[in-house]
Amino acid sequence: MAVIELLSGWFEDLGFNIEIMPLAGQPNKANMIATLGDGPGGLVLSGHTDTVPYDEGCWQHDPFKLTEDLNHLYGLGTADMKSFFALIIDAVRGLDKKDMNAPLIVLATADEESSMAGARALVAAGYPRARHAIIGEPTGLKPIRMHKGIMMEAIRIQGKSGHSSDPAYGHSALEGMHRVMGEILRWRAELQERYHNPLFAVPVPTLNLGHIHGGDNPNRICGHCELHIDLRPLPGMVLDDLRAELQQRLQQTLGDDGLQLQIDALFPGTPAMDTAADTEIVRAIEQYSGYTADAVAFGTEAPYLNQLGMDTVVIGPGHIAQAHQPDEFIALNQLQPTIDLLKNMIQRFCLSQQ
Repeated sequence: MAVIELLSGWFEDLGFNIEIMPLAGQPNKANMIATLGDGPGGLVLSGHTDTVPYDEGCWQHDPFKLTEDLNHLYGLGTADMKSFFALIIDAVRGLDKKDMNAPLIVLATADEESSMAGARALVAAGYPRARHAIIGEPTGLKPIRMHKGIMMEAIRIQGKSGHSSDPAYGHSALEGMHRVMGEILRWRAELQERYHNPLFAVPVPTLNLGHIHGGDNPNRICGHCELHIDLRPLPGMVLDDLRAELQQRLQQTLGDDGLQLQIDALFPGTPAMDTAADTEIVRAIEQYSGYTADAVAFGTEAPYLNQLGMDTVVIGPGHIAQAHQPDEFIALNQLQPTIDLLKNMIQRFCLSQQ
């Protein structure tokens, strides 16, 4: 909320109309919607206000202080992605509402790094609506029009504990999970045969067995086992369909042998992003940047802006290699090119006659 309050004051001083959208059930979190101009069409510039935690003791620079060193600016969120807001502010200085042919909207969202709650709140509210959107995640100023989705599921098996001296005393949830894991790996192989997109560096959906816990002692039959998985679907793969398929396959694997299966989403999941190559915003940014729009494995809020009817491109300063790392930084030579890019897109989509 402190970041939202600062941004709101700064954009209000620049002539923007400010709306604060509180998140239901989270009184200390909100989105900001700052608008200059009105009417249909227009351009959204979007970023998230949260960061991941920092690794205490691993930083050579103060994560909570902006430090310039060797042509880099160090600090938590410099690359991912608070610097984008500062560069927007510089790009919009001097804009006058009366000169706008279409609105410019700046979005600052909450909880992108965890639940996507801020972006989900926008979709639930059905606004803001514009024609084009840019999300300033760190891409080295190379445009992205596709990325994989993400779903994380908890698979829980309840059996019956008992003394390990006689298998008849219990029903092992750990052995049931062994069968489940085999079926998940078979499913992964089938998904990778079924779906393929050569635009991605890893051209197939990935599925990771990330965490498992079961039982409490070697001499007790395991009564409960839990597995967490991470699935990164390609565009065209629907999260609800994948969950239904997973449920059906695992239930069939366990059958009616007395083990109870429960599958829960660890968070609602984020769909894959796919903005068509021939959209105006993609063509404009490709022409300006000199790069063909690419595909990446990491997720963003772009699918939610696309759901609101905006053609969305992800492009911003910094590199994903610096995100979520100790001594996160943005290079000084990325700053002015970002400002120039933003000014060019604002001119094209908000000031020029469309």
